Amino acid sequence: MRVLMFGWEFPPHISGGLGTACFGITKALTEKQVEIVFVLPRIKGVDRSSHVTLLSASEIPLTRTREVEYFGKGMDFRPIDSILRPYIGEEQYMAVLSETRQSSEEQESSKEAWREGGPCAAISGDYGPDMMAEIVRYGGVARVLAGRENFDIIHGHDWMTVFAGIYAREVSGKPFILHVHATEFDRSGENVNRDIFEIERFGMRNADCIIAVSHYTKGIIVNRYEIKPEKVSVVHNAVTKEDGGGYAAVRKRPGQKIVLFLGRITFQKGPDYFIEAAARVLKVFPDVTFVMAGTGDMMPRMIERVAELRIGKHFHFLGFISGDQIEQIYAMSDLYVMPSVSEPFGISPLEAMLRDVPVIISRQSGVAEILNNALTVDFWDVSDLANKMIAVLQYPALSRDMTDMSRETLRTIGWEHAAEKIIEVYEGLRAKG
Repeated sequence: MRVLMFGWEFPPHISGGLGTACFGITKALTEKQVEIVFVLPRIKGVDRSSHVTLLSASEIPLTRTREVEYFGKGMDFRPIDSILRPYIGEEQYMAVLSETRQSSEEQESSKEAWREGGPCAAISGDYGPDMMAEIVRYGGVARVLAGRENFDIIHGHDWMTVFAGIYAREVSGKPFILHVHATEFDRSGENVNRDIFEIERFGMRNADCIIAVSHYTKGIIVNRYEIKPEKVSVVHNAVTKEDGGGYAAVRKRPGQKIVLFLGRITFQKGPDYFIEAAARVLKVFPDVTFVMAGTGDMMPRMIERVAELRIGKHFHFLGFISGDQIEQIYAMSDLYVMPSVSEPFGISPLEAMLRDVPVIISRQSGVAEILNNALTVDFWDVSDLANKMIAVLQYPALSRDMTDMSRETLRTIGWEHAAEKIIEVYEGLRAKG
């Protein structure tokens, strides 16, 4: 079986869990004899000798010489210049506006190359101000690829690939699967970006099948996007076991406890609840250190809040970290906390468990569905979160029990199981013809 797969991230160039999930999924699928052609907007530092055939959309010669306009059933979409980034807030708007104006000449130059019949589409692959137009150009490249590649299934990851998947299906007649890793309601709550929401809904309605990363996400798809439940299959994410224990030599300091928050510092991840709970913990354990690793639009406000609470000497903001830095901070930590407001899945708790770090997770997360023995909290219940953090830090026996249970749980979680379920979806669509 050969799959034409569209994504926006792939290691080592990743901004979040999407790239990690795409790597785990594709590796497990290829080990089960599924051949994958994986299309990225642009390949940045990726080893092209990977387990999949990697194609850069920005390197595909095009046959069309004008800006792509998409007209589909129930949707009239035309790209315009706009400041669109997945996690922008009001405080960052003016800074991004200035950045956009400074780079406008370069953007117009790249668009003119497209209009004048340049050989390839100008796609940066960044989550930048021209992202919406890039998504449509990415769809135009998919049309070309679908006419020259042989494949059985089209598999797109998240809303950025909707036009690519639908264009490819129009040309090839092959079924299109939309794999939903997050929705606009997860990212923005009730203040959704209407353009993104409409693209998501359009993609869900027109896809032949939808894969959701959790039952939690399936509920949002069914209730918020009005999709029939039978159209949605749930395939939980997993973790790569070989990645654990890279920094076994790192030793925790006796008497010093470190509590870790690792993720985007955005509304979705609940960093404000983490800080409020930390202030309560420090009243009981004044020597605890809290580490926030990540960046996002809420970071300035979180730094200000830490200052207001006068707990700055107990907090470290690391910014964006990757690779060995992540391994090292996991190895140093005594507790990992994920207080997400809305988490479609959440791979990071599994990564922490691989390193024998106890975890506390939000009940409003997909990963809670497969961690039956984990400590869970409602994201808004700061008191409960603080009490459970104190319990783990105070009682070594509890921490050891949590670690032992995590090891048992991880034996049942793997990308190979996810791949088996995805192949079932593939075979079901092929059987329908």
